[in-house]
Amino acid sequence: MRKHRAFLKWAGGKYSLVDDIRRHLPEGNTLIEPFVGAGSVFLNTDYEHYILADINPDLINLYNIIKQTPLRFVADARVFFCQEYNQKERYLDVRREFNLTTDPYLRSLYFLYMNRHGFNGLCRYNKKGGFNVPFGSYKKPYFPEKELAIFAEKAQRAEFVCEGYGESFARATKGTVIYCDPPYAPLTATANFTTYATNGFTLDDQALLAEHAEQASLAQGVPVLISNHDTPYTRRLYRGASFNVVKVKRTISRNGNGRNKVDELLALFSPQPSTP
Repeated sequence: MRKHRAFLKWAGGKYSLVDDIRRHLPEGNTLIEPFVGAGSVFLNTDYEHYILADINPDLINLYNIIKQTPLRFVADARVFFCQEYNQKERYLDVRREFNLTTDPYLRSLYFLYMNRHGFNGLCRYNKKGGFNVPFGSYKKPYFPEKELAIFAEKAQRAEFVCEGYGESFARATKGTVIYCDPPYAPLTATANFTTYATNGFTLDDQALLAEHAEQASLAQGVPVLISNHDTPYTRRLYRGASFNVVKVKRTISRNGNGRNKVDELLALFSPQPSTP
């Protein structure tokens, strides 16, 4: 299967891990992703149906608009990828407008523009819910036309929903597979904990997600694969699952010393075989 890149830049994106994830994902009719992010796993697997969730309403709105009106969206989004809009003042104007408007279509266009022109492709909001990523100062931001077309075509098999992981797990039925890519647990007790959207994902959430996964596999016969940092904490959290470890290049700030390889844990909660 040819690998496809997501059209969004995304912190913690799974493109480099897709082959390993695909290898450990069980077969099924439907894949549920409670933390869809940029959608690399969705784009590089082949289930009949997908239920793709995230708590970020702007992300889900963008995906639904691309699914429904791909040609119009691509034509309108292309306008923003020119020298005129690749300037700090214009970027700040668009960001301001994004934070003021409630128009779903405009927000989707601005969201893609800010993702490609903002610093490091970050998606960050302040406490009032305002998008606050600074300008990225890139020479010529890439317009992902080909990637948008591939996403739009595959999106016809998908349902995009804005909801928490608990609600996504409640959708699981026999024949479903769940893949979870939660905000990562800290590498150490002192590491700054990652926060996505305007809701923090706490250590309590990490534990609750593990409970949901175990319950889904044992009570409903639904396999669940979770990716996270490989630490003593996550191994305790996912006890009862089978573990596979992958070496991944990830930028971790250790006195500014560039890239370090951090082990990635793929934990698979498998349904128990029924006794005869």
